[in-house]
Amino acid sequence: MNNNLKNSNYSLSLIVPVYNEEVAIEPFINEINNKLSSIRSHIDIVFINDGSKDKTKSEIEAQIAKDDSISLINFARNFGKEAAMTAGLNYVKGDAAVILDVDLQDPPELILEFVRLWQTGEYDTVYGVRVDRSKDTFLKRVTAGGFYRFFNFLSAETILPENVGDFRLIDRCVIEAVKQLPERNRFMKGLLAWSSFRSIGVDFQRPERNVGDTKFNYWKLWNFAMDGITSFTAWPLRVWGFVGFGISFLSFIFLMYVLISTVFFGVHTPGYASTISVVLFLGGIQLISLGVIGGYISRIYTELKQRPIYLVEGVYGKYSVKQPKSVVAETNKELETTNE
Repeated sequence: MNNNLKNSNYSLSLIVPVYNEEVAIEPFINEINNKLSSIRSHIDIVFINDGSKDKTKSEIEAQIAKDDSISLINFARNFGKEAAMTAGLNYVKGDAAVILDVDLQDPPELILEFVRLWQTGEYDTVYGVRVDRSKDTFLKRVTAGGFYRFFNFLSAETILPENVGDFRLIDRCVIEAVKQLPERNRFMKGLLAWSSFRSIGVDFQRPERNVGDTKFNYWKLWNFAMDGITSFTAWPLRVWGFVGFGISFLSFIFLMYVLISTVFFGVHTPGYASTISVVLFLGGIQLISLGVIGGYISRIYTELKQRPIYLVEGVYGKYSVKQPKSVVAETNKELETTNE
């Protein structure tokens, strides 16, 4: 963190990914202005429009006309929230940035505590911890808790704090660290946890969503979880070696039983049920292992193509002087500078 930072001399960028959120834009800005009035002069708001099909873009442009601290990064099409957060981190210029949702389920007033802890100089990341998920469905609570525990069990190097979403303040040093990671299959919770040097959590009660509808469903969450696991651990690949060894060992024990049984009791007539059961079991194991291997290969294929993480149609507002460009171009430029 910048040790020369003064309490009254800093800039803070809010990164707000949006997708079909036209009804939420104005209430969000009003809430920011009301709840963060004491530090509003230090804040600029960066909306990333992830290919919305409604009037989200025009709503943000209307707000830009009234407030020059608001900017819009408009994607050419939908690339997903992870790409939107990546774009936000690539564009913001603040000493620190806060990632939050536009639906106000991330309480803006908590940012005051984030800033206070950040300005002590002891933390590079301050994240919100949901202490009460009673508003979520039972299935979502169970699957979310299971994912965090399973991820942390598999990945020893990167530990995800439980019940922590994207809502967090990150220092400029963390932003620059994340910008050095050009991977296409992005699991931002993991990337931010991996690159955060000193972090602390702040408990909060997550309110219900007041406007708009959630854009996530269980299928997307499942794919998101798989991306996270495969991005930070190769254990699902290695585990099949142990499974194969175990099955081979059991097969050897069964072979010895058959040989001994044949020597002492004669040849038994083989049964159809036992044979087909073994064939189906081993076939299922092979298909599962091939599916896991295929998942990793598909991610290698995606990385090798080196397509941009996102494409920007235009930048409006405070950052409009910056020419739109893909993250690949930015990364290549940084690599060239480093090599020089």
